[in-house]
Amino acid sequence: MSEVTREAVLEALKAVKDPDLHKDIVALDFVKRLEIKGGAVSFAIELTTPACPVKDLLKEQARSVVSAIPGVSSLEIEMTAQVRAVGRPELGRAPVEGVKNIIAVGAGKGGVGKTTLAVNLAVALAQLGSRVALLDGDMYGPNVPIMLGLKTKLETDGKKIVPAERYGLQVVSMGFLTEDDSPVIWRGPMLHGAIQQFFRDAAWSQIDYLLVDMPPGTGDIALSLSQSVPVAGAVLVTTPQTVSLAVTRRAVSMYRKLNIPTLGLIENMSYFACQRCGEEADLFGRGGGEALAKELSVPFLGDIPLYAPVRKGGDSGVPIVIGEPESVPARAIVAAAERVAQQISISAHVRRAIPLVQV
Repeated sequence: MSEVTREAVLEALKAVKDPDLHKDIVALDFVKRLEIKGGAVSFAIELTTPACPVKDLLKEQARSVVSAIPGVSSLEIEMTAQVRAVGRPELGRAPVEGVKNIIAVGAGKGGVGKTTLAVNLAVALAQLGSRVALLDGDMYGPNVPIMLGLKTKLETDGKKIVPAERYGLQVVSMGFLTEDDSPVIWRGPMLHGAIQQFFRDAAWSQIDYLLVDMPPGTGDIALSLSQSVPVAGAVLVTTPQTVSLAVTRRAVSMYRKLNIPTLGLIENMSYFACQRCGEEADLFGRGGGEALAKELSVPFLGDIPLYAPVRKGGDSGVPIVIGEPESVPARAIVAAAERVAQQISISAHVRRAIPLVQV
């Protein structure tokens, strides 16, 4: 029987390429803990996110090429993940302690389901195996606590704010500081200070993705975010109507001016999915979000149907990805979450491929 060597295994694995990063898994240093005992081979493939949409494909390709090596009698492959951070510290925008990647979830206008999607995307990423936090950046309309079924007050450990926890998320919201019917009447400098405090003074614990539910529009919070912390990218939510697409175009332009890349667009309320008959109806038109993404050369992350249990789940504090995980909207949101993680991985790889310039 031929002797199986480390070199032969690694050479075979060079045929397995990550379709997003366009390199083989050996060059990407994904192959870890390679052990060979006679004909028994074992190793781990460490991906850049547990939400990798091609995880199973890479595993099967690796199994196929290594099993074909003469002398291999058994093979064990473990799939692991280590989320990489996007970018480097920038002037005036130091990293947030305990957080690898900050993702803004925004919309050009209100009423498009932005908070609903921010909550469900965060829960979906947590379900896929990532450590996730959600910061409610909509200071004037902090609805995240309602949508997560959280009724609590923020506490401190004597030094930092202790985030609330629900569905595997760490959560901070202005809603924990106000009564249900108390309006927040603040000017810009107060908003900036509060955002800074939520980021810097919260005890975030080993977070891969911190999603920020942004207020609608292009106002002070977006500017404060861009000036305060390094943001990995923005996910923008739109509906198919022309008016929503028009303001989404402006929102993409705003984030570009703030040097925040757009990770992708999601078309919410794309069509109506009837619970009883299963038929679909394009109540607001359909496909505008995908067409806009193509026009602006940004990724399209998916379309989410108008489906009554999505609204009911938000009102009751049970997100659709928890309440009806096999429903069409839930599966579409999970797929969108995988694509968001995919875009973060691509951005992290591209940034690492650019050499530092010594000044």
